[in-house]
Amino acid sequence: MNGLAVMSAFITCWLTLAWLLRRGSLPMDHPNERSLHATPTPRIGGLGILAGVGAASLWLADAALFPVMLAAFALAALSLLDDLRGLPVALRFLAHFVAAAACLLAIGLSGWALVGATLAVVWVTNLFNFMDGSDGLAGGMATIGFGALALAAWLGDAPDLAAFCAAIAAAALAFLRFNFPPARVFMGDAGSIPLGFLAATLGILGAMQGVWPWLFPLLVFSPFIVDASVTLGRRALRGEKIWRAHRSHYYQRVVLLGASHRQLALAAYALMLVMAALAFAHLVFPQQLVWLLILSAAPYIVIFTAIDFRWYRSRNEL
Repeated sequence: MNGLAVMSAFITCWLTLAWLLRRGSLPMDHPNERSLHATPTPRIGGLGILAGVGAASLWLADAALFPVMLAAFALAALSLLDDLRGLPVALRFLAHFVAAAACLLAIGLSGWALVGATLAVVWVTNLFNFMDGSDGLAGGMATIGFGALALAAWLGDAPDLAAFCAAIAAAALAFLRFNFPPARVFMGDAGSIPLGFLAATLGILGAMQGVWPWLFPLLVFSPFIVDASVTLGRRALRGEKIWRAHRSHYYQRVVLLGASHRQLALAAYALMLVMAALAFAHLVFPQQLVWLLILSAAPYIVIFTAIDFRWYRSRNEL
């Protein structure tokens, strides 16, 4: 039954996107001050991903997962409306907070833990959206990230959680068929917002159930968490308005420095796999926490330093 759920997620996402792309008059993502693409591209990929996850949910909606699914689909619906018509930023953030708090309350959090976890979920929900700006990037993070959660849940004797995470990874993999460079379709907010929400809430749910330690999902999704957090932290320190569109994320600078979207995607996948491997090393050797944190931080320090060096040198040469 769980295998059927995963297969249905993949097939439903594939067929939905293939059908949508055959239609005309789709909402388009036009190049702007934040984007890296040069031509208008459909931004309805989130519909395919959520259709796939929705198909899998028919088999997997147990008591623990149901609040997560319900909140994710509610955010997907709101985000689709945002993709189609545009919504005020304040309304979107309010919806993110309400969905996060309601979901976490339903799965058993309360007090200050509820407050802290709500802030974390809202942050990860939005940073996934911030990082969805290059062909294949967010789809690859979802495939590898949720795939790692699925394997860890299976090893941790949580079959329903494993199957649901695997279904998300399968839907994201089907989406990559249309989004890998050169992209034929973008994910849009209807995909990136619920995926970020699911990454955060499922990570918390697994930790609450003792399936994995708290650090595990943070390491798995750290390629997005670290880039977005460092970039926006630096913008805040410079007094910039962090909610405004920009192209100062490290992944954006890699493309602006001359790398292709394909080169960026493949390099990002390699980093994602390395971080996933370190997350599993934490499961096997939990007592080696200090060394694990050093090994996890080292690639980011090296990569970010190299990008900063090339970026400022290129600016000085202009």
